[in-house]
Amino acid sequence: MSTQSVAVNTTANTPKQKAKRKNSALQTFFKNPRSLVGVILFGLFVVIAIFAPLIAPYNPSSTNFNMLQPPSASHIFGTTSLGQDVFSQFIWGTRATLIVGIGAGVLSTIIAVLIGVTAGYLGGVTDSILNAICNIFLVMPGLALLIIIESYVNNSTPYMNGLIIALTGWAWGARVMRSMAMTIASRDYIAAARLSGASTFRIILFEIVPNMTSVIASNVMYACLAAVLAESGLAYLGFENVASTSWGTMLYWSSQNGAMISGAWWWFVPPGLGIALLGTSFALMNFGIDQVTNPRLRTSRKKKDVQKLLKELQQSQTKGVSTDGGQ
Repeated sequence: MSTQSVAVNTTANTPKQKAKRKNSALQTFFKNPRSLVGVILFGLFVVIAIFAPLIAPYNPSSTNFNMLQPPSASHIFGTTSLGQDVFSQFIWGTRATLIVGIGAGVLSTIIAVLIGVTAGYLGGVTDSILNAICNIFLVMPGLALLIIIESYVNNSTPYMNGLIIALTGWAWGARVMRSMAMTIASRDYIAAARLSGASTFRIILFEIVPNMTSVIASNVMYACLAAVLAESGLAYLGFENVASTSWGTMLYWSSQNGAMISGAWWWFVPPGLGIALLGTSFALMNFGIDQVTNPRLRTSRKKKDVQKLLKELQQSQTKGVSTDGGQ
């Protein structure tokens, strides 16, 4: 009898209630000024990446222009020491960097969810084995591991670098997913799902993972940021096909040709600023996710609103008393 009641309670969430919670979460996210700025910045880079062939005025590899020409009407970001248009390189580099960052971030998060949730829910020997593998990746220095792998891959493209970053950067996320899965697995509705005969795959996919959406979204943001920084760092160090066009290779060529020494700031500032702004957009969007998932942040904001309202009421009452006294 009690089992049936628990099962009924777990199915009490109707589609209307779920849709209402989803709309409330989206409203909370977009009401946060920081997350809204982050979405606008990220959306701007997405538009640039999608419409790169239409936005870029020249071929990024073309060397038909004057060398080290400062920003002008014909070349918004100037030219390189080989006469290449920096603005066109920046636009095409946005596409490559964004694909690598989002692709590697999403792939590493998928691996983290698969390993972390499986280990946290199943426990026992499976948890011990997967946790040991996770610990091995955690103790390895990330940049050194990437450099060693890259040294065996000749002339790797940005997309190959993204794949390597995803396959080596999932451990921290898996550790978080494992802890969350262990917490959720001990709740009553999971026990009810087991008693109802649901398979392990169904419980993980439909009961545990949906309740980890906020953690997964937050992990995606930081994984994408880490992937962008890692790819740019590898390209800057020369562990990438330097003939490819990305923000990292732009920094590599500007460094190799002494752009900073010669005062050609327009060569290295755009890719550096692009990396900083893209990373800022991920961080700002993550602030919004924190506000949606952390009740303390929402309640603290509500307390401030209540205090502000009480202060306004006190001021209005004080003005009312003063006017009555004057009459």
